[in-house]
Amino acid sequence: MDLGFEGATAVVVGGGRGMGFATARCLADDGARVAVVGRSKAVLDAAATNLADRGSPDAVAIVADVGDPAQVEQLFAEVGDRWDGELNVLVNTVGPGAAGNFEELSEEQWQAAFDGGLMGMVRCVRAALPLLRKAQWGRIVNFSAHSTQRQSTRLPAYTAAKAAVNSVSKNLSLLLAPDEIMVNVVSPGSISSEALLGWADSVGVDGSDPYELMTAIDKHFGHPAHLPRAGLPDEIGPVAAFLASRRNSYMTGANVNVDGGSDFN
Repeated sequence: MDLGFEGATAVVVGGGRGMGFATARCLADDGARVAVVGRSKAVLDAAATNLADRGSPDAVAIVADVGDPAQVEQLFAEVGDRWDGELNVLVNTVGPGAAGNFEELSEEQWQAAFDGGLMGMVRCVRAALPLLRKAQWGRIVNFSAHSTQRQSTRLPAYTAAKAAVNSVSKNLSLLLAPDEIMVNVVSPGSISSEALLGWADSVGVDGSDPYELMTAIDKHFGHPAHLPRAGLPDEIGPVAAFLASRRNSYMTGANVNVDGGSDFN
């Protein structure tokens, strides 16, 4: 399907690996100019090379820490200079958070969850808005988590920050509707991301087997999906790409679950 990305410009924060990279690949496959953003130059350079090989005409790696307001401003100044002051798509995939129950998490861990999981997105949207408004069309896609609807006692800070992402995204969809800039959220379930695979390794689980991984998630968190396996980043990318595309012409303020099925109870 032609998603209408030919000639479009896109920034994918957290685009060097995992679900962000899977999303960036979908945009590149459809002809978008894609900037992948993160903190590891080596990872980003490899991602940008891959995107260029897939057909992205101006794939670029930009090193920036979205926890630093000055770096975020510099990031979008660079994007504006590169792409004539216009930006069609902003995808925010980052959102770290320490695991631990309410009583275990420190003040610093709570603050880090909100700074990385919420304020990084806020900073990026704020800096990108002039570029999005100048473009002929614009889309924002923010990543949340299914734990906002299906709580885990091991993830209170991470989940609270992601719930805030949902709220801010809904508010932005209302604010930006007159500009016809659409804002939507993707809520992944148990996806074989770097973080989840790291957890699997820490508990002696073979994360490369999505069925074994889901069995472990059920055992440790009590959160099995209806499907008997964990998901893959490549199963998130196309959903995020559609929400970010011109094909999505009338969907805003939505929260799309990609979770292998769940009643959220």
